[in-house]
Amino acid sequence: MSNKYAIEVDNVGMKFNMSSEKVDNLKDYVIKFLKRELMYKEFWALKDVTFKVEKGDRVGIVGLNGAGKSTLLKVVSGVLKPTEGKVKIKGKIAPLLELGAGFDKQYTGAENIYLYGAMLGYSKSFLQEKYEEIVKFSELGDFINVPVKNYSSGMKSRLGFAIATIVEPDILILDEVLSVGDAKFRKKSLKKVKSMIKNNVTVLFVSHSIDQMLDVCNKAILLEKGHIIAQGDAKDVADIYNNKIGG
Repeated sequence: MSNKYAIEVDNVGMKFNMSSEKVDNLKDYVIKFLKRELMYKEFWALKDVTFKVEKGDRVGIVGLNGAGKSTLLKVVSGVLKPTEGKVKIKGKIAPLLELGAGFDKQYTGAENIYLYGAMLGYSKSFLQEKYEEIVKFSELGDFINVPVKNYSSGMKSRLGFAIATIVEPDILILDEVLSVGDAKFRKKSLKKVKSMIKNNVTVLFVSHSIDQMLDVCNKAILLEKGHIIAQGDAKDVADIYNNKIGG
């Protein structure tokens, strides 16, 4: 892999098998499964996807719902293994995909800092050192000692963002995470991401907001039904996307 690139995606395809019939409950599903009566149809969420991201570039992934944007980020992050093709990553990657998805609802926010942090590969001593900084950024205050099952989705996302961005990775993967929480926290999150970008962090970014994408990214990729139909300068790709949406 060339030292020029942080991410190389080569001819990637991601296939899912979707049930072609309605199964009303688990019992019916098990019976049909054992009798081999379940019928599936293949669905390619991604097909023939190829691109390279240079170190320090901020690449926006745009497209309509169902275009394959989140699936692509999961494949690049290693959450999903592609059905075909290869992904090469150079550097430490921090995926901010489903913030707080790894939290244990029975544990407090404080306990989840160590649990979630460990899942992201942080040591206990590092998390202890950064604990107060994480709590302060999350703005949870005394709620940090309350079980996560009592948190709103915004509170979980704030804590997840605070933990995930406590280190400075080489590659930052963002999936709609700048849309969580209230306006004040969204502004704060964007400021944090921009501070990381200044240190030459490579970014792969999905957002439904074209303005937000243009604010963060210098390049972009337009996906349609799992295929890349445009890539290059962020403004040029945004114009193609807007023209397609408009008609």
